[in-house]
Amino acid sequence: MDPLSVGASQLQLQIRSEDENCNDKNTKQDDAFREVITSCRSLSSFETSCLKTAMPQIGVSICSASFHIVVGVALSYSAVLVPQLEAEDSGIPVTKFLTSLVASIITLMVPVGAIIAGYMMDSLGRINTIKVAAIPAILGLLLIATATNVYFILAGRIFTGVACAMGTSPAIVYITEVARADLRGSLISSGPTLASFGMVLTYIAGAFLNWRTVAWLGILFTIFPIILIWIYVPESPVYLVTHGRIEDAAKSLQFLYKKYPPPENSLESLADMHLRVLMRDNEKRLNKNMLNVNSKGKQKSKWAGFAKPTGYKPLTILFFFFLIQQFSGIYITLFFSVTFLQDVGADGIDPFVASIFLGVVRFVMSCLNAWLLKRFKRRFLVMLSSFLMAALMFISGTVTIWIQNGATELKWVPVVCLLLYVCASMIGLLMIPWTMTAELFPNEIRGLGHSLSFSIANVIMFFAVQSYRTLLDVLGGSHAVQWFFALISIIGFFFGLFFLPETHGKKLSEIEAYFEKKSSSKKSRVVASDIYNVSTNAKEIEQMLTKKENA
Repeated sequence: MDPLSVGASQLQLQIRSEDENCNDKNTKQDDAFREVITSCRSLSSFETSCLKTAMPQIGVSICSASFHIVVGVALSYSAVLVPQLEAEDSGIPVTKFLTSLVASIITLMVPVGAIIAGYMMDSLGRINTIKVAAIPAILGLLLIATATNVYFILAGRIFTGVACAMGTSPAIVYITEVARADLRGSLISSGPTLASFGMVLTYIAGAFLNWRTVAWLGILFTIFPIILIWIYVPESPVYLVTHGRIEDAAKSLQFLYKKYPPPENSLESLADMHLRVLMRDNEKRLNKNMLNVNSKGKQKSKWAGFAKPTGYKPLTILFFFFLIQQFSGIYITLFFSVTFLQDVGADGIDPFVASIFLGVVRFVMSCLNAWLLKRFKRRFLVMLSSFLMAALMFISGTVTIWIQNGATELKWVPVVCLLLYVCASMIGLLMIPWTMTAELFPNEIRGLGHSLSFSIANVIMFFAVQSYRTLLDVLGGSHAVQWFFALISIIGFFFGLFFLPETHGKKLSEIEAYFEKKSSSKKSRVVASDIYNVSTNAKEIEQMLTKKENA
């Protein structure tokens, strides 16, 4: 996940898993498989495609995803905060190292929040976990708004980072569990879109208000979605059935399906049908868990799966993919958008106003992401995105050094290049690495692999964002940093061309078979080579013996 869009990968995983389980006619259909088919498709004939009947599901999904606004505020807040802190009249003494830490520390907390959310979702429920996430979010923003030194601000960023993952992961799971299959894609993408909307709100507020006032507004942006969720959103029926709360699950389903007409030729309502399917699936899951134990009665470890080619190869690919993504400058320009625009020397152009346009561009492109991922192949999008990013950063870096040397007055060019660079990044290199965290791993370790690669990505993001000031000093200025981003983007182009597996339109089982096949092919080549060597050695020995006998 992009912290904004990790849910998109989880959604895609969910839909593609269902499609594989329900549409693969060439697979042997045993009793368990027939049950999966029943669970996935048996009720589809009763669910109309009319949007009016799905309005309760649409409403609760958007409300549960509204906490993503807080994520957008948290991620973009450093762009507003850092330049005001570094101003001479800020009132809080800081160093560049500390302001970089203020910007980047939030990324280290996202994996922590995700782990906490994972436990809380299973114990408290999806919706209650989102409500609880508001506590560290409000506490963090309160610490920032009332801070008397930079360490209070750091503490506030730590709390908001934890809250981001705590509030968004349960929302994605909730939408996956309650939304109608044909609407899941659109509803799940509302999360990243709302996060981008939160960025726009922050950039607008930061252009006119003090950073403390923006933090107070952030508290209001946190309270509003929680009120919506508290009033309107019922708990997930999947969670309720899992915890034996059958009566509450029935009430939740009755609310979600209240707009649907009664099914024809059936005495049961659609809500009752779904409840029966959920109860059967829960019983099946419990039976499966009982079988997945070792001789000592303990659950089998999933870590062994990473010793197989289907485990370590995807993890290696994702590590380098995220390394390229982070050091191509995508998140550095997000966390330091105002500072970055100041560094390129675009005098006469208000960097705070320009950052608003950046936020709007991200918002618009986030709306197009779902369509792009559905329409085009992954490798093509990555290569196109990387090539355009490299070209734009090279042009921007070149014009930046011209501006600094007084050779040109085209100070608007770096700003336009940055806007187009953001568009290019969202075509592929921003979104696709997060999507692939849910595609590349086999089913047996998919959840663990997704979480591990997600955590690794956030650690890399921390070091990338933290390195911005160091890159400026080491490379000799903003123009050189932009050329560095262009170089990494070119590496991303060739990475997509030679190393990235294509996953668009492929079943999850086919992706798993791809890694197994490559490993098997390599082993076959090794065996063939060994046989050839043995055969050659045998012939040489035979020739030597023949010569000796003749002598």
